[in-house]
Amino acid sequence: MTTGLPSAALEPTTLDAAQDELVATLRDLIRIPSINPPPVDAPDGELRAAGWIGDALEDAGIPAEIHVPVPGRGSVTGRLRGDGTGGEPLLLMSHLDVVPAPPDEWTHDPFAGDLADGYIWGRGAVDMKHLVAMELVVMRMLAAEARAAGRNPASDPVPGLTRDVLFASTADEEAGGLNGIAPLVAERPELLRAAGAVNESGAVAITIGDHRFYPIGVAEKGYAVYRITVHGTQGHGSMPRDDNAAVLASQIVTRLAALGPPRLTPAMERFLADVGATLGDDQRRLVEALAGPDPRPAELALDAICDPFSARVLRALLRDSVSPNIIHAGVKYNVIPGEATIEVDCRLLPGTSEEDMHATIVERIGPELASVSDVELVVHAPPVEAPTSGRLYETMVATVRDHDPDGIPVPIIVPYATDAKHTAALDVLAYGFSPLRLSPREPFLELWHGVDERVAVDALRWGLPVLYDVVRRFCA
Repeated sequence: MTTGLPSAALEPTTLDAAQDELVATLRDLIRIPSINPPPVDAPDGELRAAGWIGDALEDAGIPAEIHVPVPGRGSVTGRLRGDGTGGEPLLLMSHLDVVPAPPDEWTHDPFAGDLADGYIWGRGAVDMKHLVAMELVVMRMLAAEARAAGRNPASDPVPGLTRDVLFASTADEEAGGLNGIAPLVAERPELLRAAGAVNESGAVAITIGDHRFYPIGVAEKGYAVYRITVHGTQGHGSMPRDDNAAVLASQIVTRLAALGPPRLTPAMERFLADVGATLGDDQRRLVEALAGPDPRPAELALDAICDPFSARVLRALLRDSVSPNIIHAGVKYNVIPGEATIEVDCRLLPGTSEEDMHATIVERIGPELASVSDVELVVHAPPVEAPTSGRLYETMVATVRDHDPDGIPVPIIVPYATDAKHTAALDVLAYGFSPLRLSPREPFLELWHGVDERVAVDALRWGLPVLYDVVRRFCA
């Protein structure tokens, strides 16, 4: 570890204790089933998680505020003070909710927080209570340093900090944040307004060839959900007809599911260039093919250099995606349906507008089928981007390199939505940065919303001082 890092100045026993606290904190948070949508038998899981975190902040001397926009849905915020000379605060943001986890196929109870085989197991270990726990422990570490200097962390500046550090862990991110961060943005923006934010989904090590990369999330795709109503003619099932709405819908689904053309965004162009620069000639040519205008060599290159899951991720990052996910048609087996509906999940690269995506849907359907279909927008949120320059990003890059001199930080887009969609309305640019150093064969990405979700203890212990150092450096 580089001796210039703030964490290098900590007593080894202090850092060890904080890392132990991180492990215990994550296990405790997993044991609170903050499921979204809230189940009938545990409707207040998010509120209980917010209360637990609020108690942990208060125990450290940090005033905490619990926000309950609707019954059972809780978020929690807190603030540590700098001396005010360094500019706007840094926001540590996260979400409390997790998706459901039917336990039948799990090796460990998804809400037991088991520690086994070097991992912490449970729903939320990956998405994303590990970052909740990291951010909470960093807040507690800073508060302890204030107390050790004879200061009150509730009101006095933390020694060495020139900016405030804001903490916000919110409900309902898995359903769009409307019962979580959205009310805070609308009603309490002072709790979130900052120079930048640390968010989920980034700086998690991946191994490509012989090199370890740390992709930092600098952008995320937007989304547009459409409901397509297909009009046919109802009739008797004994006399099939071409304008059966179910048949027409199946043709539309086939057309929408076809892979669209790639489009290279600046973040992905830099990602591919940085990765390609580390590889041999043959592999570099394959990476270069991913950026080409012809999808055929790109598909061959993906098959050659990626496992199936990684190839699926890269496909999503190199194009606007269209996924027809729900189809409804028919009322009875012997009645030809006169109407069918298709619900389509579209993910938009930076630079693609909702109007662009709507036009793409209609174009893919084709004029004949479009003439008997209505395309209705259900919900939309635009892509968001943060720059690959500036003090916060450069602090993240430098800190990762200092902790792992062989590691290579690179910018990347994430294919899904986060609460950064909401903080963008306050001009708060968020970076995906939940640092974990993983072994080459870790199936981390596959565990998002998956069975046997888990995170390696060694990866957590590595990541805590990385996040601590980013906070200390950016706020110094």
